[in-house]
Amino acid sequence: MKKNIVRIILIVLLICTFARIFSFSNQDGEESSGVSRKVTEAVTKNVKKIQKMEPHEKELTLSHIEKIIRKCAHFSIYTLVGILMMLLMSTYNLKQRTRILTSILVGAIYAGSDEFHQYFIPGRTPLITDVIIDTSGVCVGICIAIILLYIFKKFKKSQNKQESDKFTENLTNT
Repeated sequence: MKKNIVRIILIVLLICTFARIFSFSNQDGEESSGVSRKVTEAVTKNVKKIQKMEPHEKELTLSHIEKIIRKCAHFSIYTLVGILMMLLMSTYNLKQRTRILTSILVGAIYAGSDEFHQYFIPGRTPLITDVIIDTSGVCVGICIAIILLYIFKKFKKSQNKQESDKFTENLTNT
């Protein structure tokens, strides 16, 4: 029963993440660039070196930083996909290799379908490099999930041992 609740929560979180990715990809080129530009300006507003540049040089610099921010956004949201997928796969009695490969496959397929979706959005361009960045994010997310699961398992094992030791101690004292 507890596993089913965890599965449902993870599936809902995955669907919400996929929906958010879809909504970002559904923005036309102008809207998407506008959002990225706002983030870029917020990140660089206190960087005096950039603020003191000549307008043309500043624009080139902000444009370059904007591309980096866009790629980091791709990477980070797909890292979340990797974490959620691996946590979901870990609720099933599967070999670790199968869990990892399934998580990568789902993430890569969604990344590919997302780029395909952008083909139909005005001002957007599907890029294979974005699929690679997204899939790399999924792989990092899987690694993070594996580490988190390992830590959780060690903590739970330690906690169970302490409870067992207390139980044994109580038995010997009575």
